[in-house]
Parts: sequence; C-alpha cells; structure tokens
Amino acid sequence: MAVPARHTSSAKKNRRRTHYKLTAPTVTFDETTGDYRHSHRVSLKGYYKGRKVRDDTK
Repeated sequence: MAVPARHTSSAKKNRRRTHYKLTAPTVTFDETTGDYRHSHRVSLKGYYKGRKVRDDTK
C-alpha cells in the first residue's frame, strides 16, 4: 500500500483547501411573472424568456 513520503503540514493542507468554496445560486427577477427564478430555467408558472412554454392546465 502506498504511504506518503512526507507529512502534509496543516498550512499546506489549508492552502490547498482555500479553493473549496460555495457559490451563491444565480437568481434573477422574472419581469413576466414577478417571481424570482434561476437563470436559464423555466419559471414555476411556465414562462421562459417572456413566453409561455409550459401549460399547467390538467
């Protein structure tokens, strides 16, 4: 089994982990429905780019 030749210091470990970040979700205001939605997604009311693309009547 492979074993590291040198002990990884806490500073080296922490420098490596500085790039592990959470990104905030991109939420935009939809002018058509007046709701907030994710970018490049259909809104909950079925609108995308100002047009009705999904019919919710069942």
